[in-house]
Amino acid sequence: MNKAKLAVRVIFGLMWVIFGLNFFFQFLPPQPPPPEDAMKFLGGLMANPYMMPLIKGIEVTVGVLLLVNIAVPLALVVIAPITVNIFLFHSVLAPAGAGLAILMVVLNVFLGIAYFNSYKPLFKRG
Repeated sequence: MNKAKLAVRVIFGLMWVIFGLNFFFQFLPPQPPPPEDAMKFLGGLMANPYMMPLIKGIEVTVGVLLLVNIAVPLALVVIAPITVNIFLFHSVLAPAGAGLAILMVVLNVFLGIAYFNSYKPLFKRG
């Protein structure tokens, strides 16, 4: 289990670092434009001057935390809402990227289960 946990943590961390840094440096090949409804959603996010840099900065930070094995349970909690939104975006607005989005959810859930002991105090009665 430890080897699987390490492998998934590194893969998940690399995904966040690569996709997060790509926003700032555009080193990956450009993707075809998403459908019109997806563009409207992205346009709304990009119209706000701080939203995309904030999201991508969080992605890079979480990716680094996962790669260096620091505060992993916290990193997983922080990235979970972004993972869910990526999954929903691709499920509803841009199905072309749904495979990668599903993989992200699976990796996030796997690591959440692997680190479940860290979350147990959250479920205790007051």
